[in-house]
Amino acid sequence: MRRDGADVGWSLVVPLKPLVRAKSRLSVAAGEEFRPKLALAFALDTVAAALACADVRDVAVVTDDPVAGEHLAALGARIVPDAPANGLNAALAHGAAVVRARRPGAPVAALNADLPALRPAELATVLHSAALFPRAFLADAAEIGTTLLSATSGTELDPAFGGPSRARHLASGAREIAAPDVPSVRQDVDTGEDLRAALALGVGPHTARQAPRVPGWAEWATVLSAPGRVGILGAGDLSGAPGGVVPPQVRASGA
Repeated sequence: MRRDGADVGWSLVVPLKPLVRAKSRLSVAAGEEFRPKLALAFALDTVAAALACADVRDVAVVTDDPVAGEHLAALGARIVPDAPANGLNAALAHGAAVVRARRPGAPVAALNADLPALRPAELATVLHSAALFPRAFLADAAEIGTTLLSATSGTELDPAFGGPSRARHLASGAREIAAPDVPSVRQDVDTGEDLRAALALGVGPHTARQAPRVPGWAEWATVLSAPGRVGILGAGDLSGAPGGVVPPQVRASGA
């Protein structure tokens, strides 16, 4: 702890719906039965990358899903029950309060649970910028929503996620983070197109294992591994991959 009372290291708050309801917009691309498995894979890769970031002290996942909670706790996350049970922003405010009950001076950041391509180094870049302002946020790849909202020591998080949250966070006085080279922190996944974009960046191991089971994966892999995109999905012998299709690239640990 510094002399000004602020704790060193960010506490991240990650919200996760019960898996049976998570990522509903992915049903068209992934199928209703497979969608919860993708949602869990996204969360596992997001939390694992966050915990690997040198600027992150701990991660609190707000969820009531017992299966997700067990897997995320095994990674080292703290599981916080969604006591308010009143939607995303209430869950985030509750998670931040729980964190600060233990660490009153903690800088806190809310982070989406659907960032399967997240890279620790890019997250560190965003957090370095966030530390310059009492409240700050990062817009998603579509520049409509928000993937991260931060509050430094002594400042309330005051989340306004959901839909066009970029505009709401701007209106609330939060500073928008202008970091051009952090695509993995911006690329959340709500649709099939979002998933393709994340796969092109290179996803974590949990999502990489699940992606070849998505309906239409063979067509996606053909596009992603086309000439001019060498290295996105890898190369070499395809005989061991499901359906003979090359699996998605797994981002390097700590990259």
